[in-house]
Amino acid sequence: MHFVKWDLLLIFWWCKLDSLVHCYTVHISEDAGPRTVVAGLERSARCTLDQVLAPKFTEQFLETDAAAGIVFVSDSIKCPSLRSNPFTVFTVSDCRDPGYRHLLTSQYEVHVHGRNCSNVRKREPQWDMEVLSLFSTESQHRSECHEAGSALFAVGGLLPGAPLRCKVTNTRDFYFSEGDLCVSETLCWMQDTLRELDLICDVLTGNGLSAEVNPISIHWRVGQGPFRQAHLGKLLEKAAQSDSGIVSRRRRSINSSPQFQPPMYQVSVAENQPAGTPVVVLKAMDVDEGEAGKLEYFIEALFDSRSNNLFAVDPINGAVSTIEVLDRETKDTHVFRVTAVDHGKPRRTGMATLTITVRDTNDHGPVFEQEDYKENIRENLEIGYEVLTVRATDGDAPVNGNILYRIINSNGSNEVFEIDSRSGVIRTRGLVDREEVDAYMLLVEANDQGRDPAPRSATATVHIVVEDDNDNAPQFSEKRYVVQVPEDLSPNTEILQVSATDQDRGSNAVVHFSIMSGNTRGQFYIDAQTGNMDLVSHLDYEANKEYTLRIRAQDGGRPPLSNISGLVTVQVLDVNDNAPIFVSTPFQATVLENVPLGYSIIHIQAVDADSGDNSKLEYLLTDTTPNFPFSINNSTGWIIVAAELDRESVDFFNFGVEARDHGYPVMSSSASISMTILDVNDNNPEFTQKAYYMRLNEDASVGTSVVTVSAVDQDINSVVTYQISSGNTRNRFSITSQSGGGLITLALPLDYKLERQYVLTVTASDGTLLDTTKVFVNVTDANTHRPVFQSSHYTVNINEDKPVSTTVVVISATDEDTGENARITYFMEDSIPQFDIDTDTGAVTTQMELDYEDQVSYTLAITARDNGIPQKSDTTYLEILVNDVNDNSPRFLRDHYTGSVMEDVPVFTSVVQVSATDRDSGLNGRVFYTFQGGEDGDGDFIIESTSGIIRTLRRLDRENVPVYSLQAFAVDKGVPALKTPVNVHVTILDVNDNPPVFEKDEFDIMVEENSPIGVVFAHVLATDPDEGSNAQIMYQIVEGNIPEVFQLDIFSGELTALIDLDYETKSEYVIVVQATSAPLVSRATVHIKLVDKNDNLPVLKNFQIIFNNYVTDKSNSFPTGVIGRIPAFDPDISDQLHYSFEVGNELNLVLLNQSTGEIQLSPALDNNRPLEASMRISVS
Repeated sequence: MHFVKWDLLLIFWWCKLDSLVHCYTVHISEDAGPRTVVAGLERSARCTLDQVLAPKFTEQFLETDAAAGIVFVSDSIKCPSLRSNPFTVFTVSDCRDPGYRHLLTSQYEVHVHGRNCSNVRKREPQWDMEVLSLFSTESQHRSECHEAGSALFAVGGLLPGAPLRCKVTNTRDFYFSEGDLCVSETLCWMQDTLRELDLICDVLTGNGLSAEVNPISIHWRVGQGPFRQAHLGKLLEKAAQSDSGIVSRRRRSINSSPQFQPPMYQVSVAENQPAGTPVVVLKAMDVDEGEAGKLEYFIEALFDSRSNNLFAVDPINGAVSTIEVLDRETKDTHVFRVTAVDHGKPRRTGMATLTITVRDTNDHGPVFEQEDYKENIRENLEIGYEVLTVRATDGDAPVNGNILYRIINSNGSNEVFEIDSRSGVIRTRGLVDREEVDAYMLLVEANDQGRDPAPRSATATVHIVVEDDNDNAPQFSEKRYVVQVPEDLSPNTEILQVSATDQDRGSNAVVHFSIMSGNTRGQFYIDAQTGNMDLVSHLDYEANKEYTLRIRAQDGGRPPLSNISGLVTVQVLDVNDNAPIFVSTPFQATVLENVPLGYSIIHIQAVDADSGDNSKLEYLLTDTTPNFPFSINNSTGWIIVAAELDRESVDFFNFGVEARDHGYPVMSSSASISMTILDVNDNNPEFTQKAYYMRLNEDASVGTSVVTVSAVDQDINSVVTYQISSGNTRNRFSITSQSGGGLITLALPLDYKLERQYVLTVTASDGTLLDTTKVFVNVTDANTHRPVFQSSHYTVNINEDKPVSTTVVVISATDEDTGENARITYFMEDSIPQFDIDTDTGAVTTQMELDYEDQVSYTLAITARDNGIPQKSDTTYLEILVNDVNDNSPRFLRDHYTGSVMEDVPVFTSVVQVSATDRDSGLNGRVFYTFQGGEDGDGDFIIESTSGIIRTLRRLDRENVPVYSLQAFAVDKGVPALKTPVNVHVTILDVNDNPPVFEKDEFDIMVEENSPIGVVFAHVLATDPDEGSNAQIMYQIVEGNIPEVFQLDIFSGELTALIDLDYETKSEYVIVVQATSAPLVSRATVHIKLVDKNDNLPVLKNFQIIFNNYVTDKSNSFPTGVIGRIPAFDPDISDQLHYSFEVGNELNLVLLNQSTGEIQLSPALDNNRPLEASMRISVS
């Protein structure tokens, strides 16, 4: 509670050493005379007064005598002009020791007393004393060290009395010993770095009986370096903050700090400019004059020290320029703390921030992710198939990095490809056939479309290798191979090479040969690899004159393709290896003596199994005499009468006949002929049977006797000869006279299919007369035909998923024989466990599950054998192609994939590539990739269907989604399609793309007035969704802080007052604070509202109440109501005044409302008597 009284006249001056050493409490009267000392003490010779800091309003009545080291009253003091009572005066003494300078701060709390003086007690300071001690070296760049236990300097002489006991309380680095401050461990000083300690001492002050011991606390700063005004400025500022703030106002009015307008610079400069390019001119204002208004400028990089090497500021004019060539792609934003320092004492500073954005120029060309792209594709892909994606990036800004793609060499064979100009996806636009072009080389250009200074481009080479599909069957070099082989060629001799080519590649083009049919006796062998055909066993022209072999050429593809159109005709060349054979021997014939010349007697017949000239025979007679009566037609073999016969001269001839072929060497055979000359007779020969019925098996060998016919002639010595005169179709039979009968033998092989019966007419002749008989020869069927398959090669397909016992195909053969000869049994030549064949029906069935991935085809040699005697057979080849069924799902090469990408990358940036394989083939094994059915980060990512490259599809934001858990699928193209999932984790890396965010746009902060200067009364905080260095925030006041009242810590956001806040002077401040995460900023308005405290006395001045009262019978002018109120007020709005009379109203002449101060006159004054009274009123 504060009191104000009338007529207070209490003037006294007194000084007392308080517990605050070098902090004095001074009481003076407002009527104190000139040269009254307010501040100043005796000091040692080594100390001089250096600075005085006092409130501005004291300039009216205080002066400093630097030589005497005192502050004194220079003029009368008027309490109403005191803005603060008491007020504080600081003095700074400069004390010198060898190697040290000490700055000693003294504080004087001055109380002014007088009639109109109010007085408020202020708070105690944190420390009793503050000292700054600087150790000087010869060179400011050299570090000085003190060994453990060594003394720094003597404390005595710096304190107001002799130190009796001292103790360092807050650090173990120092200790007090025998009047000295010592170091505990070896200590090396760092330039411009201060070490702080708190020292508590008991100091002896005064002399004699007045001596007393006082405890003091000292905050000591010790460091190395030249004595600089900056240290003094910091010390004085700290000292000022220890008081109510009045001194701070004084400081600013005496030496104001520079002020930047604006407090934040945002400029830009183009990259690649030469060093020395102007950027901006910094300008700060300082209202001081002279040296105190002369400024120097400094810049210091924030966040990234590299910026210090790129920019410099002229300390005199504030011009900022480059010192190196800038590269936007290395760093596009530079943030500096800008400091303007004046030359006042102490030197004051002002700060701002400078953000320099480096503008982009098109100094970077596109850069492909790869210089050479390589991709393998299969031929016969569908049009529109995505082959691969080329991707180029450009370090420039988007305006200079808008990349378009094109294929430079898009003509010719490369026309089958096209590229999407935006995405870089290369697709097929035509059919790709490896057999036409097996490799492509595309030259792709990426153009950035830049204009400053010109567009830039880059090229990449795309090598596309076309992988072979087994889409070509082997092709024989000839439609038919014909080879002539002598029948006497030695076995194991090569007779031919079959060749076939396959336009495919690799295993698809490896051709294997095999004989499919025609090699029934196994006379031939073909090498599967080379196609060389060898003779295995002897040939016999007479047995088989020609062989037709069907050859299969099969490639090694999956599934394999075959060509069975290859035909090899082996023509057996006849060798004269067979001598003529007479159909019967010896020959016997009779002839009448009276037959005419030229009469044909007997037909000599021989056969030669050879052919051509080797089988062409000529006959000649041997063992003849001169004038021999017989001759032979050398071509036909008929012996004819060449001269007249005379039985009486010669009745019997015995001679030889030779059959000679025309081969080389000539081969011949001989036979004997007995010729009897008969006398003329007149009886016909007569057959003993008019018909003969015979059965002959068709496989009877040549020379087999069929029947002997017999005829009887009654003439004496008659000789009967026999001939087949008709019915001998194709000369299958021959007859010879033998022992009086006619022996019919088989001359050529029979064929049941051609003739099943022969009716022979046989003539018996005695030379003149003849008789005939019929011989019926019924040909019986023999096992003459082998079974014959309908095809020499069968090809069937079966799906791999068919169950066991599935019928694959029914193979059937036919046999033209009958009965058992035609009953066929089927079997497989080689045992293949996957299949079995029904011996009766030829049905081939599966015996095991098939797997295309293990084996794609099987070749079965199937034999059909009849049940005749001997058994005959035929063999065919069954090729079973296993069809792939989509029974294998794709498999990824990894269990999961991880990737990372910056959040500001452009759309379509590659992140990670997944890869899967499928054991199936064809479409079943062709894999594509998709997010469909999985997780694509809500559409933020896309996956290339062919390559598996995952790319960004939209702009990313780490602050929304820092990590994506994607799920991709590898899907084959089978029916139904099979798919396999894989998890992909993508981490989004942070970039500084979010400005700081205040919790609110406006804040209300309540602060009690008279809060200590420098004490944090609020935190202004913003949050940045970014992380790491990108989330570092700088704070500054950008509006409303002129003159400088508040200070905002640039990093912590701590808000402090630089002056003593007085509600009565100003109740609310509005400032705008800015949070910067370079180059991004945000602002908020802060309303700092002061909370009123009762820190002001009520104000009451002397006043008079004068009234005239003339009382008559006719008038009543006496005021009976409130005539006014006490003219008192309290600057504190929250205070409730209380009014009372202290002296002079003992008669209650004035009635006072103690709450409102309203005044009424006592009715006792309602008279005509004059009255004057002095009263003292108290307002509290």
